[in-house]
Amino acid sequence: MGTVAFLALALAGCGSIQDQFLGTRVKDRCDGEWPVCRTTVGCIVGDRSYVEGRFPGQNKLSVQLFEPSTVTLSFFLSEVAGTGEEMRISFYETECRSRIRRTLSGRALVGEAESRGWAFREADLSDIGDHLIEFEADARAKYLVKVDVVPLRLKDASGN
Repeated sequence: MGTVAFLALALAGCGSIQDQFLGTRVKDRCDGEWPVCRTTVGCIVGDRSYVEGRFPGQNKLSVQLFEPSTVTLSFFLSEVAGTGEEMRISFYETECRSRIRRTLSGRALVGEAESRGWAFREADLSDIGDHLIEFEADARAKYLVKVDVVPLRLKDASGN
């Protein structure tokens, strides 16, 4: 193995868990005004961005889908000062015609983030267009949140 290849391989394993979580994504200040589901969100989050915030509290954002997809919302936690009781995440189809709700206990949120590096929940959404995602938790922590989208046709083809 050449020196350059070895160095590249060694550097790939470096970096903090937060760096691994974010990859090449850039922070979205989430200070815009995007209409979705008869409300307004501050940002449309995609595979190149992330949002920062604090719990306890709530937030809402939008994701655009171009085909039926699995949408995964992932949270990297830092400065954890308390687990709280519960986290609630709502994934909405377009026009908010239906909702998929995911909940997890505060202990599960913090426990998953500590053991895996981050916590996540996902939902399969079938409509094309803008989708509202709302989340709230009473934990006491700083968070980074990102969204990943995998078209269902790719999941089905891989057997997952």
